[in-house]
Amino acid sequence: MEERTVKSLQDEVDQYISQFKEGYFSPLALMARLTEELGELAREVNHYYGEKKKKPTEAEKTVEEELGDLLFVVICMANSLHIDLGTALDRVLDKFRTRDKDRWTKITDEGKK
Repeated sequence: MEERTVKSLQDEVDQYISQFKEGYFSPLALMARLTEELGELAREVNHYYGEKKKKPTEAEKTVEEELGDLLFVVICMANSLHIDLGTALDRVLDKFRTRDKDRWTKITDEGKK
């Protein structure tokens, strides 16, 4: 599969949603879905990396699948609110690059060896 941009992901989700009369859910409904999907991701992370292992009767899901579900809902929310996620991410990264520039220990060329 070819590499996709954030913009192309937003366009792809918009094309999918646009085929339905109902369109995007309301921001409040999307927030509820986002919370639900985050809970499902937390459950899978706990199963794979935590102490609470899956029961043999539980359906097999993966962290990858749950991250995909979460990403889909995030894109739906951004699209419904006309937010460009690329721009939003640029703003966040700029904030981290300025406000938190000295917060973490940087890897030096010597540390990479």
